[in-house]
Amino acid sequence: MRRFSRRAHRAGLAPGTLKVTDTPPAHVPGIRIVDFDSAGLEERAGASLDDCLAGPREGTTRWIDVDGVHDAQLVTALGQHFGLHPLLLEDVVTVAQRSKVEAYGDATYLVVRMLQLDAAGAEVSSEQLSIVITGNTLISFQERPGDVFDGVRERLRAGRPRIRTGGPPYLAYALLDAVVDHYFVLLERIGDHIEVLEEALVSDPTPGTLSGIHALKRELIYLRKSVWPLREAISTMLREESLPFAGDLHVYLRDLYDHTVHVIETIESYRDLNAGMLDTYLSSASNRMNEIMKTLTIIATLFIPLTFLTSVYGMNFDHMPELHMQWGYPALWGVIVVASAWMLRLFRRRGWL
Repeated sequence: MRRFSRRAHRAGLAPGTLKVTDTPPAHVPGIRIVDFDSAGLEERAGASLDDCLAGPREGTTRWIDVDGVHDAQLVTALGQHFGLHPLLLEDVVTVAQRSKVEAYGDATYLVVRMLQLDAAGAEVSSEQLSIVITGNTLISFQERPGDVFDGVRERLRAGRPRIRTGGPPYLAYALLDAVVDHYFVLLERIGDHIEVLEEALVSDPTPGTLSGIHALKRELIYLRKSVWPLREAISTMLREESLPFAGDLHVYLRDLYDHTVHVIETIESYRDLNAGMLDTYLSSASNRMNEIMKTLTIIATLFIPLTFLTSVYGMNFDHMPELHMQWGYPALWGVIVVASAWMLRLFRRRGWL
């Protein structure tokens, strides 16, 4: 049912009401705080809510990374401290959002889908990543531990000047870029899976091959649904002057937009390949059925005259002269053999055998 995500809200609740799913969480929310500027970096894993509410020193950028959005009290406390709109907080805990970017006063809210492929390479899992930019602070909300931001953290620790001095807008771009770059890793694994299916389709197609093709079709539809809105969101970031993505950051966003278009085009090409594999499988199954029917038809055609001869001489009439001939039985076998050989030769000459 992940392809038809249901919102956790009951009908009739007031807008901005935080209502998480009734499923009990599998982990306790974790918080990581990273304060940095051009001079240095301070990183605290396992931080508390009080650490988040204590502001960073002046001139530094703060990244608050929250793993787990099922704690409504934690999300509410952060929202109240930073003055975030209730509708923004509602979207954070409702993990069925499409990729988008919205402005709520002085805060900017971004949503993107982080995608992973299971170990078998058969199913795509999606996780909502919410990014909030307010002042000199960026808050990222993830559904569960584990992400694709190790490269971003390494660049911060290494003291790369662009990310250290770019502020929350550039950090938001770096996070989006990491997510989109991971799309290519996922697509590469899906491409390998397609090659395996194609080899099985050519060598020995089985009902299991058909199941794999249908499963791949579902995953590609789900992947397209997750990625397609991101292009519109990045276009809005480039177009809207009210958003904090201006100046030389547009160059990076245009590059990110190109990557997103590349991802979408790759997904569409994979969908075409998948449709072609399905047609190939159906054609192969039809050809096999035709070969079976042709073989059965040839066998039946061979036995039609033989059945006629044996049925004629199986009748119990007294006056059948051939029944009293000394060579009647060998003669009948001779006719049967000659008729069979003649029909086989005819079938071979016509290319039916």
